Amino acid sequence: MSSTALELTPAQPPEPPGPQVTAVGALRLPGGPSLDSQALFQGGRAVSIRHNGEVYRLQATRQGKLILTK
Repeated sequence: MSSTALELTPAQPPEPPGPQVTAVGALRLPGGPSLDSQALFQGGRAVSIRHNGEVYRLQATRQGKLILTK
């Protein structure tokens, strides 16, 4: 009979709480998911968002503020 050695590795420690960035720029925060604005705008200054059958426009101003219009 052959014997096989088993290597035991310690369990990974849990990830610390706080924001975690994913590949598409989404952040996981304790209150729910959020998106980084740079990932959302992808180099532009405005995006359209469909919500409950309506289209909204989210726009970044030169002063770094966000404006949401219907």
